[in-house]
Amino acid sequence: MQDPIIFTGSPLDRAGNARRDATWLAAQMSDPDSRFLPLHRLKVLIDLTTGGTIGWRPRADVAAFLDQGAMTIFLGLADGVAHFGIDASAVENPKAEPYGRWGKFIDVRAIAGQLPAGHAAVLAQARAMIDWHGRHGFCAECGAPSQIAEGGYARKCSAERCGAMHFPRTDPVVIMLIEQDGDCLLGRQKMFATGSYSALAGFMEPGESIEEAVRREVVEEVGVTAGAVRYIASQHWPFPSSLMIGCVAEAMGRDITLDPTELEDARWFSKDDIRAMVDNSLGREGLRMPPPLSLAHQLALRWLAGQ
Repeated sequence: MQDPIIFTGSPLDRAGNARRDATWLAAQMSDPDSRFLPLHRLKVLIDLTTGGTIGWRPRADVAAFLDQGAMTIFLGLADGVAHFGIDASAVENPKAEPYGRWGKFIDVRAIAGQLPAGHAAVLAQARAMIDWHGRHGFCAECGAPSQIAEGGYARKCSAERCGAMHFPRTDPVVIMLIEQDGDCLLGRQKMFATGSYSALAGFMEPGESIEEAVRREVVEEVGVTAGAVRYIASQHWPFPSSLMIGCVAEAMGRDITLDPTELEDARWFSKDDIRAMVDNSLGREGLRMPPPLSLAHQLALRWLAGQ
């Protein structure tokens, strides 16, 4: 089992109280010791000279972006040093100098599993925040332009008559293994690679508890009634910004009725089957589960371990 689960365990202190102080925040952004993570069209800078680590840059390297008003998000403190994410998407060629010398801009999903424990959570935070701000430039109350506030953890409407505050959104998603008598129910969507099966999943709806959302999704997707639901673990999923809530649900029956708009297939697997599918998660042939990056993989490992 992987601990922490990828996209969790960030080493940064988000300094939730301090970042509300505009004077403190401005001092951190001006500090030459502060570190900045450039993102180019949501790809993150990775320093390949160190074997693949986050490509933090000193303030001097990103001063031009700051002067141009590039979107900058406070990510947190590490050993008292402020760390920021900064949108460098204005650069036409990210391979040109000096950017090519800094490292390589890589998709978060592609690099996350190769980073030291907890570091992928920093990339997830930076990607999700910059993506949210890029989508929410206007007030949802009155339509006027909104401005970044509180280090990036809010946007404030620029209209004096309105002044509404808006906050980054995280969408809760339940993801669950369905068990009965030592077997586990998995499904596959049409987009999955041949032979790939995963845990069922779906967005929570307003007014639902986690348990209610699990039971509703299971009935909707495979026609199985679920009873007891137990929580196992969670994972932020920054594509664009979801909180995956991992559970195991006890099935009250085994008959499957597929919703063809959701799934192409669903079936029961034995523990030996699941163990083999987890072991083959990085393979290209045969039955397999998603790779270790996914919460579905981590849920299966914990289920096999009796959790």
